[in-house]
Amino acid sequence: MSNLKTIVGFTYKNKVRTKSFIVTTIILLLLVSAGINSLYVMSLFNNKDEGPAKAEVVGMYLDTAGIAESLKGQFAKQPNANISLQVYEGSVDPATDEAKLKQDLAGKKITGYLVLSGGENGKFPKFIYKSSNIRVTGDSLTRSLETALTAVKMDFIVADTLSESQKQQLAEPIAMDLEQVAVNEGNAGTNQTQEQKVAAYILVYVMLFLFFMTAYMTGNMIAAEVTAEKSSRIMEILITSVSPLSQMFGKVIGMFLVGLTQIAVFVVTVVVNLSLPHNLAILQEYHIDMSEIDPMLLIYGILFYILGYFLFAVLFAAIGSMVSRTEELGQAIMPITFVSLAAFYISMFSISTPNTMLVKVASFIPFTSPTSMILRLGLGEVAYWEVWLSIVFLLVAIFICGWLSAKIYRTGVLMYGKRPTWKELRKAMKAYKI
Repeated sequence: MSNLKTIVGFTYKNKVRTKSFIVTTIILLLLVSAGINSLYVMSLFNNKDEGPAKAEVVGMYLDTAGIAESLKGQFAKQPNANISLQVYEGSVDPATDEAKLKQDLAGKKITGYLVLSGGENGKFPKFIYKSSNIRVTGDSLTRSLETALTAVKMDFIVADTLSESQKQQLAEPIAMDLEQVAVNEGNAGTNQTQEQKVAAYILVYVMLFLFFMTAYMTGNMIAAEVTAEKSSRIMEILITSVSPLSQMFGKVIGMFLVGLTQIAVFVVTVVVNLSLPHNLAILQEYHIDMSEIDPMLLIYGILFYILGYFLFAVLFAAIGSMVSRTEELGQAIMPITFVSLAAFYISMFSISTPNTMLVKVASFIPFTSPTSMILRLGLGEVAYWEVWLSIVFLLVAIFICGWLSAKIYRTGVLMYGKRPTWKELRKAMKAYKI
């Protein structure tokens, strides 16, 4: 036990003092701070006193139905309208009229122009917006035009049959509060209000990212350190004073503490930045209240993180012990890398659909269950018996993989030269007992 503590302490102190760990942690701190404060920084640029924003000028000819004047009136009512409608006096020749609009468009006097089509027998006409710069999606100008034309259409159809207050009520969009209701009472991740759902979404997203980052990075560090000690022949000296099991689990636990240190730095950075007055105002503006987070989600998230870490860590240690040169390590750990990537991407791509069959199945497979079950707990619906069954599967997988990894580690650390085949490894493992 004293040897295990020594290995844990040495591994932890050795890693947190390295330049790579310090630089990586500082970069993480700066990136997190920049990301949290990005909205505030952008608002500073947007709020500079540069006078009123210049409105886009849209051209349109007068029409017999009076739609042009009504549309111009709609934009006049808006205090911060991003569109200014320029109404032209029409002629008897539509081709000549459009030629004039094209000429002003080429001279950049207008951004675009509206052309009416149809409108016979008292029907509301259709519109075509023409411009030299058309965006398929995300164009605020076309959305503003459509909103204003919708109001004009309502005035056109109802005429004087409704009062202004009634028209205003019709134009107001319906806003609904959202609340997730449990199909089966007592399940986790149910009966959440919209505010709780938003807070859970943010927390789940962060936990998935942290799990992948820390588990994968620390796993790589475990494998790299074992391989480096083996290739430099230091392992032959260490093996005489410390048992291979103490070495392996000491490194796993030490790297676990290194990962927790980075997570602690991340959490402190987030809390400090979110506590700044300008960020609190932004959270209130977007109706984000992190106090709405369910504490059980945090507890389960930490539990699955710990179990998932140890499952991957023992495998990384075992593979590192089989490699004699650091140049071969990348290829050797590739299978585990693919598995960890699959666990991460299954959850990230299913974050908006957490109750699909893929996520449900993945939440019971030990290598993907840490991320998938965190997703279901935070954003989906999952019975508590499913959560604990997944935990049992994880514990069984950790025991089996830990036992196999310990056998492989004890055998592999003293096997030099080319990477041993599975047949050679199995034969050597039979000669040693845990």
